[in-house]
Amino acid sequence: MGQLGSILPLILLVVVFYFLLIRPQRKRQQEAAKMQNSLAPGTRVMTTTGLFATVVAVDNEDVVLEVAPGIETRWVKAAIGRVVTPVDEAPEVVEPVADEPVAETVEVADTAETQTSDGEQDSSTKKS
Repeated sequence: MGQLGSILPLILLVVVFYFLLIRPQRKRQQEAAKMQNSLAPGTRVMTTTGLFATVVAVDNEDVVLEVAPGIETRWVKAAIGRVVTPVDEAPEVVEPVADEPVAETVEVADTAETQTSDGEQDSSTKKS
């Protein structure tokens, strides 16, 4: 019974590592592989280095990406970080309510110059 008590914390540590580290990492790898295998021409993607491009062709383990019109590069599928979904770019304009007056804040600068006891202007507050 004493040996089981000394081995039990080690077993619990392995189980905790499995559920907190190993299992989530495997799940992320499977999702990334599924995404990389589902790439099709015309899909907007971002590589793991941050390059945005459009998929032009898909080979066995390679992907041809169009970075700019007429500029194509070949990448391995593993370099594709995520698929970028287009976002509607409708800027939201907020207009002030007509009933409320718009108050402007005006700051008044302190323009008074200080003079020393011998009549000279203090250089720290001298107006430029």
